[in-house]
Amino acid sequence: MNTDDSRVIERSLTAPEAFTTLYDRHAAAIHRYATFRLGDDHADDIVAETFLVAFRKRQRYDRDRADARPWLYGIASNLISKHRRFEARSYRMLARIGQDPVAESYADRIEARVSAESWRRPLAEALARLSARDRDVLLLTAWADLSYEETARALAIPVGTVRSRLNRARKQMRKALGDAPTVLQEAATHG
Repeated sequence: MNTDDSRVIERSLTAPEAFTTLYDRHAAAIHRYATFRLGDDHADDIVAETFLVAFRKRQRYDRDRADARPWLYGIASNLISKHRRFEARSYRMLARIGQDPVAESYADRIEARVSAESWRRPLAEALARLSARDRDVLLLTAWADLSYEETARALAIPVGTVRSRLNRARKQMRKALGDAPTVLQEAATHG
């Protein structure tokens, strides 16, 4: 990055077209995250809504924060929370049928690391059993690669809460995936 995100946002206050730089930098990552969480059909909408909300609220952005990723993931997570019923239903469906129409791109990544197709169902079941709060923390840290601090900012919760929710989610995932291959457990709990 030749210019940090906070400067781009500040510049966009007088030159709104500058905000496209922020979109160009982060839209693909937000899209991957939204695709995993809600499926490709909803991901485009989540990305569009995320950047629309960010654009509308850019005056309130804390410009002491050079990296806007946690802010953008926070907006996306709030939008995704509106779709949580659909998400939980998708995980339950995946657990029943063993095929993942919602997270094809993520499935491709897992298949490259794990050849055991049969572990998708237990992974989906384990994710469906997590509370929405614990699932958000786990997925933001493991699959969006946010740090604890960034996850805390994204969800507007203390870092200690991130740690406790993540610890609880990881324990539940390990328990649920018991004899799963180690690489699958790591993918589910560490990214």
